[in-house]
Amino acid sequence: MAEETDASSPQCCIVGGGPAGMMLGYLLARAGVRTVVLEKHGDFLRDFRGDTVHPSTLRIMDELGLLDDFLQRPHRRLEVIGGWFGARHVQLGDFRGLPARYAFIAMMPQWEFLDFLADEAKKLPTFALRMRANVIGLIESEGRVAGVRGTSPDGEFEIRADCTVGCDGRHSTVRAAAGLAVKDLGAPIDVLWFRVTRDPAEVDSSLARIALGHFVVTIDRGDYWQCAFVIAKGGAEALKQRPIEEFRAQVVDAGPVLAAHIAADVRSWDDVRLLTVAVDRLTQWSKPGLLCIGDAAHAMSPIGGVGINLAIQDAVATANLLAVKLRAGIANADDLDAVRSRRLWPTKATQAAQVGIQNNVLLPVLGGANAELRVPLPMRILTAMPALQRVMARLLGMGVRPEHVRSPAA
Repeated sequence: MAEETDASSPQCCIVGGGPAGMMLGYLLARAGVRTVVLEKHGDFLRDFRGDTVHPSTLRIMDELGLLDDFLQRPHRRLEVIGGWFGARHVQLGDFRGLPARYAFIAMMPQWEFLDFLADEAKKLPTFALRMRANVIGLIESEGRVAGVRGTSPDGEFEIRADCTVGCDGRHSTVRAAAGLAVKDLGAPIDVLWFRVTRDPAEVDSSLARIALGHFVVTIDRGDYWQCAFVIAKGGAEALKQRPIEEFRAQVVDAGPVLAAHIAADVRSWDDVRLLTVAVDRLTQWSKPGLLCIGDAAHAMSPIGGVGINLAIQDAVATANLLAVKLRAGIANADDLDAVRSRRLWPTKATQAAQVGIQNNVLLPVLGGANAELRVPLPMRILTAMPALQRVMARLLGMGVRPEHVRSPAA
């Protein structure tokens, strides 16, 4: 088994090349910390991931001096958030009250976001990215985590580092190997993802489309809709026993805008992907030599598209708190736990809001309890009051306790 020394013996080994891992890798390398990011796949080309780049993330990119180049990547701008509740249109958020440079959500495929960060990080001499590097366990020495073990096309490998950061998602190998306990907050829904061709002349870019018993999210990707059909937890297998025509009819019932192309694009259940929704968080995010952030520390519901942005906020906070100490080789267990202390309240607040929406909006719709499809009172108030829409957009777009880049540029 070979021992690797990427980035000239890394001071930090990041497991997972998703939004949290790539952003943290860039920020630490920018601060002069020798950093390696390990990604188990050979590229970032995976669909049906978090694609909603919120104003909080756009502001981070702006603070790093990267925003203009970043927005050269393919994306769509969403300035207002609205949807259809039966036959009634509701408008819930208006981002145009934010500073103009980030007064919108950038609807960008996640692979574009990750490719951009990887390209920028590779310009830094203290950064290394290893693709097809699948971490399977931790190295422990003298009561602390000292690195990782893994496999790659070249065989087994070990990488030792002063600090290991798990950014490997809601099914994190790192947190499982570390024995970190997970608190499950419950998610009564799952999501079926698929795509449907979009008419370029279509002007209705509403996100949410709700009919009696059915809820579909339509994300405008220019020439196609990325769609999420919300179902009750565990209901996917029973649904898939039915003809695909029944599924298409349920989707069109909620989203008539999809009717023209859904038969050609969703021909069988092979064209539909299941996302098992989880809302959970670690009770302890770290142990000596190891830290978990992003989905590895707290899985989020897809409600609001906040997961990718909360993960990036975690990465920024981690770099702010640890970069100088990691570079000096003096980061200790208390320093790692400071990340949890900083990010726990925003995590709790966001998850509480998601659970509330799940229980009070989605479940009544899916269960048929809202038999007349009455628009909930908070939605009616928001639709009637543009000033409140700007407040809601700021809360959604910037999140709770948004971070600023304070880590140094070496």
